[in-house]
Formats: sequence, structure tokens, C-alpha cells
Amino acid sequence: MNSIKIFAPATVANVSCGFDALGFAINAVGDEMIFTKTVEKGVTISKIEGAELTYDSRKNAASVVAWAMIDEAKPDFGIDIQLFKKVKPGSGLGSSASSSAGAAFGVNELLGKPFTNLELTEFARLGEKAACGSPIADNVAAAIYGGFILVKSYEPLEIVKLPVPKELWATVIHPQIEIKTEDARNAIHSTVTVANAVKQSANLAGLISGLYTDDYELISRSLEDVIAEPFRKKLIPHFDAIKTEGLKAGALGVGISGSGPTIFALSKGEQIAKKVAESMRNIYQNTTIDFNIHVSKVNLSGVTIIN
Repeated sequence: MNSIKIFAPATVANVSCGFDALGFAINAVGDEMIFTKTVEKGVTISKIEGAELTYDSRKNAASVVAWAMIDEAKPDFGIDIQLFKKVKPGSGLGSSASSSAGAAFGVNELLGKPFTNLELTEFARLGEKAACGSPIADNVAAAIYGGFILVKSYEPLEIVKLPVPKELWATVIHPQIEIKTEDARNAIHSTVTVANAVKQSANLAGLISGLYTDDYELISRSLEDVIAEPFRKKLIPHFDAIKTEGLKAGALGVGISGSGPTIFALSKGEQIAKKVAESMRNIYQNTTIDFNIHVSKVNLSGVTIIN
């Protein structure tokens, strides 16, 4: 194999109660990337479309991952990357994670697949650190493993893949504004009360239990964030209206995707997910803010090879 083209799905992280620990991938949108072996060793970037990102292979999230992998594997060839960004940076849909996870997967394929998914996640975290300053794993793990994932621990890194109920659908609305991850993190209070810590952990446990038992009502009751959302929602125009109308339309829960501004909803069935999308559209179409809406099943396969 001398060249490979891949699809790296967008992801929703935190999922309300799972701050920095929970994420899932979606089918509707994701980056496309092409990796090609080169005679000259090292990593190059020959094309970037869809975003203004650096071509410096020591600074771009995707190529940082590639460098780490070839430094470890020491192949007798180099790798060129072409990046077609479909996930906008600052969207809250894991833009840098799509690039990082896609790079980990693509380079691993060209190397002959010497690394496990857990090792690929470790490499992909380096891209996240290059992009946003923190080697978070929730988005990249969701993109690599597919489906729902839990970051059980960081030291050592432990990823648990969770089941996905068959009728679970996601609706995401992406207002075309940018919220930097650093600003979203700074918006959260540095201390958490014991009562909120207990409530958040109980909600996370309830959500995971609901995923395992296909208990949609339990999933719905568990999709509550008392740590990040109360502070971050102020950065997202019309968040409260979107959440209120989404729940009225039948969503199991509505929350902030990653650090925002994207808002996600989970629903039982495609029909309700589309009603939720319409409720979101009705709110934003009366504003001056451009937006995109995606209705999607949860992506179960993660990064995949495409023709």
C-alpha cells in the first residue's frame, strides 16, 4: 500500500455529564485525508483545503502525529499528507481530533498496522496538544474507536468502548461562530461543590447504564451537566432557547458539544431527531448567525478507508 484515503468522523465530546471523559462519533460529517509514501524520509503536507492551517509539519496537528509515529516505527520512507477539512476549527465537533485521529489511522495503515487503537489514541493526543495545548483524549478516542467511548483514566490511558442503542440518533447544530477551547475552559469555575460532584458522577453512571441496557428514559434523565454547561452556555447565542425547544420536540437531552458553539441533541429514532433539527432551525433562521445542522446515527466504525 503506497497511498490511502480515509474518512475521520466528527465527534461530540463531554456529552453533558461526561466532561473530558465521554465522547461519540457521528456519521454526518468528517475530514477526508490522503496519505502517500514518499522516497524522502520525514513528513510533508502538500495540500490543505477547507481551513487556513499551517503547512509546517512540526506544528500542524495531523503531521505532528505522523512525525511521532515514524520516529517510533523508523520506516524506510516518508509520508505526505493531504488534508480536506470538513470539520471547521473551533466548531466544538472535534476538528483537530478528526485530523489527529485520521493521521494516526492513516499512517498506521502505511506502516503495516503495528500499533493498537490505544496506542493510536496516545499518538493522536499529541495532535490535540499541538492544536489546543492539552492532550485530551475524548474526541480522538471517539474518532478512532467509533461509537461511544469512556476515557476511564489518563495515567495510564484507558479507553472503554461503550454500546450504542440501535435507535439512538444525534442532531447537531453548528452556529458559524468560533469559541476557542482555552476560552471555554477558562469560563468554568475552578472548584466544584461536593453536591455537584456527586450529581455529575451519578448522571455519568446513569448514562452509561442506559447505554448498556437500551434504557432511553434513563439516558434522558442522565443527560444533565452541572459543571460546565451553566458557565459555557453564556458563550453560545440562543443556547437556552435551543435546549428548551429541542426537549419540547422530543429530544432525550440537549447539551454543548465539546467546548461549543455546536449544540447536540440525542433522540430515540430518526423521526424525532429530524423534529429536533427543525426546532433548532426555527430559532437560528431568525438570527443573523449562519449555521449548519446535521442529523446522524452514531458512527460505529470510527476512521475508515474510502475510495
